[in-house]
Amino acid sequence: MTPPAPRPAAASVRSALSEAARILADAGVPAPDVDAELLLAHVRGESRGGVQAAVIRGDALAPEHAAAFEALVERRAARVPLQHITGVAHFRHLDLAVGPGVFVPRPETEMVAQLAIDALRADPSPEPVAVDLGTGSGAIALALATEVPHARVHAVEKSPDAHAWTLRNAERIGAENLRIVLGDLADALSELDGTVAVVASNPPYVPDDAIPRDPEVRLHDPAAALYGGPDGLDVVRVLSRTAARLLRPGGVLVIEHGEWQGAPIRDLLTADGWRGAATHPDLTMRDRATTAIRA
Repeated sequence: MTPPAPRPAAASVRSALSEAARILADAGVPAPDVDAELLLAHVRGESRGGVQAAVIRGDALAPEHAAAFEALVERRAARVPLQHITGVAHFRHLDLAVGPGVFVPRPETEMVAQLAIDALRADPSPEPVAVDLGTGSGAIALALATEVPHARVHAVEKSPDAHAWTLRNAERIGAENLRIVLGDLADALSELDGTVAVVASNPPYVPDDAIPRDPEVRLHDPAAALYGGPDGLDVVRVLSRTAARLLRPGGVLVIEHGEWQGAPIRDLLTADGWRGAATHPDLTMRDRATTAIRA
């Protein structure tokens, strides 16, 4: 009788990661090694550090994990956003649920949130009020609510799809000092006029003819969260008016924008009567946010 053929040896975690990183690099994924580790961590239900420890130990990859990992790598190589595959976007200390219909928060927005948090913490009121206009997944609003727990935070989102993600994240994270409103930022929260300490926003600011280079952004982020008119500043103009209505004198406005937009936004805000307009770089030294003070 012919003996059964030997079973093929299970792939090691190291070799599976190496092959995945090669496939992702060939597809143009910006950080193939990192994404490979995060995808395998998702499949195995552990942290990225757990995957790195498995490499050091020389662990084998379970066959069921190998098949699932291969499928996820194929999706990522097609430039489906990593966060859509894992369902999670990491933002400061938060793990946010994201997916189709909502803008995926980026690491550079963390410093925008920090500017707003610093201004909110500096406010002398026992219960300062903050507003996040166009909250999307709720990233900035939830950072404010959880890191400044004595504040009252209001988040406004126009898109029903994105609003649903905001509600989901607020429920998961449990910020009782956060109120979420479905509505247009142009006329939202009139009951708060003149009482707000900080208004923050990451508005759509990409000019209409400046198509994003990365397929993850171009094909998967909602167009309404990206494009801001011919010069990218249509929503910023509305923000200036809305924030001036909401903020009390001395209140702070924080707006995220593209690296080339600091000067025109400072000019816009100054012309609208704001004081002390200043642009701030992110960790890569690209201009990322502009702040101004309500006169």
